[in-house]
Amino acid sequence: MRRIRSFFIPMLLLCLAACKEEVRNTYSNYPAYFVYKNVSTVPQLNAALNSPGIFTTIRLDRERVLFSDARGHTTPVNLTAIAGNSSLQMGIAGFITGLPNMPEPGSSILTPVCFDLACPNCYSAYNIERKLDLKEGGYASCKACERGYNLNNQGLVSSGQEGHSLFRYRITYSGNTVAVNNR
Repeated sequence: MRRIRSFFIPMLLLCLAACKEEVRNTYSNYPAYFVYKNVSTVPQLNAALNSPGIFTTIRLDRERVLFSDARGHTTPVNLTAIAGNSSLQMGIAGFITGLPNMPEPGSSILTPVCFDLACPNCYSAYNIERKLDLKEGGYASCKACERGYNLNNQGLVSSGQEGHSLFRYRITYSGNTVAVNNR
């Protein structure tokens, strides 16, 4: 029995150590906190959270939050209209939110997703915040590293060199309120 234990314990430790590098959390560790209680008043956000395959960006611009779609239509909202704006944390560069046109693996229902607006590969390699461009059809791209990301497929790299998928945040949408929270 001792012989078996002396064989399995080192093997188990070796297997765990080998798998360590391949484990990656689904959600980012970067701070994110954003709550908006009037989704129906912002056409871009309302469409993104209620129509599969549609996405919008959310970013801070001085005293306003800008909601923009892939066609460039933007709705500004004064920061004072955002719930709890004193503790607002917009990730690295802001957010991309929407309802993917395919469910998460292992699920049969569509649920909203939220990604960081920063290119994860440029940020990881150079610690530079490069905002992604939102494209129609559920894609985002980085002009600097020329990677494309599929927002409908968990933010995976869809064109260009291989690399990291988009940084992702927890999101809930209920009634007329959306909340991004990574605390």
